Amino acid sequence: MSSGQESVFPEYETDTSQTSKLLRKFKETPFVPIGMAGFAVVVGYGLYKLKHRGEMKMSLHLIHMRVAAQGFVVGALTCGVLYSMFREHVLKPKE
Repeated sequence: MSSGQESVFPEYETDTSQTSKLLRKFKETPFVPIGMAGFAVVVGYGLYKLKHRGEMKMSLHLIHMRVAAQGFVVGALTCGVLYSMFREHVLKPKE
């Protein structure tokens, strides 16, 4: 890109570090990292309980952990959508 041309996306070129982009995204959509963290917690808990599952079959244990992880992520994303709708439609000042 030559120096005489104006940038098409100046807000993306000012934040050059990956951490600043990630932090900006987390501020825009706070429920996505909550869903990711919840998914990681459920997977960690599932791996811990894998040793102490008793007589439960491995496939049944994995199905339960998958459903729990997916449920947490879908719940977090649903809360995020509801939050953004509330912020956009209820808290938005009338024009």
